[in-house]
Amino acid sequence: MVQIGDVVVSFDVFREKFLCDLDACKGKCCIEGDAGAPVEADEVDKLKEVLPVIWEELSPEARAVIEKQGVVYTDEEGDLVTSIVNGKDCVFTCYDERGYCYCVIEKAFREGRCDFYKPVSCHLYPIRIDDYGTFKAVNYHRWDVCKAAVLLGKKENLPVYKFLKEPLVRKFGQAWYDELETVAAELQKQKLI
Repeated sequence: MVQIGDVVVSFDVFREKFLCDLDACKGKCCIEGDAGAPVEADEVDKLKEVLPVIWEELSPEARAVIEKQGVVYTDEEGDLVTSIVNGKDCVFTCYDERGYCYCVIEKAFREGRCDFYKPVSCHLYPIRIDDYGTFKAVNYHRWDVCKAAVLLGKKENLPVYKFLKEPLVRKFGQAWYDELETVAAELQKQKLI
């Protein structure tokens, strides 16, 4: 692991390769798992604010869950996560004409209808951030759903940290990311990654 400011980064973030292959997975990361996506406390209000913009695009089942329990809940591990439908699907998941899952919040953002991209944990995936109070840990998360993304990442030789440049800058800032790239270059020079 390496430390940049108060953030500790796993070597896997530098070593592992990743590039989403939506044609292979069809967005399964939004509909698989045993809980919703992690949400930061300051994102709850943003999720509530975007509801009027996206409400009609949500499934009737998702609207019912949101009306009953809200946009988030606390999971078994005590983490704040997006509400889910059918025990696994994120309430903000919708489908296109090909049957691919997508985030309705991200769609609204890309269309200029809102100023919130989506929860940063979703944007950062396959990186997960653990908060230990005095420092944060940046770790690569392996999931069978993303096998095709790993294969495509290897084919394109795209490290996780480069694939996730935009969300890493969103989370930690450009200066932090620039330092991450400097560290990566030094690790490559030393043949550690």
